[in-house]
Amino acid sequence: MNNGNTQQPAQALVQPATRAATRVKICGFTRPADAQVASDLGADAIGLVFYPPSSRHVTIEQAATIAGVVSPFCTVTALFLNAEVDYVEEVLKSVPVSLLQFHGTESAPYCESFARPYIKSVAMKSVADVGNYCATFDGAVGFLLDSNAAGAAGGSGTAFDWSLVPPELASSLILAGGLDVGNVANAIREIRPAAVDVSSGVESAKGIKDHQMMREFIANVRAADGL
Repeated sequence: MNNGNTQQPAQALVQPATRAATRVKICGFTRPADAQVASDLGADAIGLVFYPPSSRHVTIEQAATIAGVVSPFCTVTALFLNAEVDYVEEVLKSVPVSLLQFHGTESAPYCESFARPYIKSVAMKSVADVGNYCATFDGAVGFLLDSNAAGAAGGSGTAFDWSLVPPELASSLILAGGLDVGNVANAIREIRPAAVDVSSGVESAKGIKDHQMMREFIANVRAADGL
């Protein structure tokens, strides 16, 4: 189903700490059928990667097709890594994107220049003071803590030390990096993030989502929430 609406609330992905459910974002789709299943299963957001070196990169044409099959209640997120401004604007003209995700060394003015809600990825292997780093992006609607180093796209399937997560970020925290069916429930109970983000943890191959793994991942998130 094509929602044709680029104005749905991106804040649906990040809710206050009193939220009833942990939001689920599944990233790195390359096939419309996989995205439709994720949407039907109740994923709150899907991620499309606009970074050519990534094995999960999609063209603008592919992205438009994938975005067209998801529910209007599923937030379409566009992931960029140090992209040229013209390229980001070209994507926004052609794909119904509701939320931007900046995964590189982008500055706050750059992230805010597109007049769209955005989340900023935090490279946990490179950022020494997570709280201070996030404070420089006061316009972000959320912060995605991933296990990558600065300049890497993520999706490696490697977790980071969850004890490094600042408690004060809980209401705007999207936990990523190495999450899968087996550990997501423990991650939620330990960290209580606003949302979780998974890519390789629900794949049979890079960019190919396993439908049963997505189903189990979402079910385990709901179980951890007590729903």
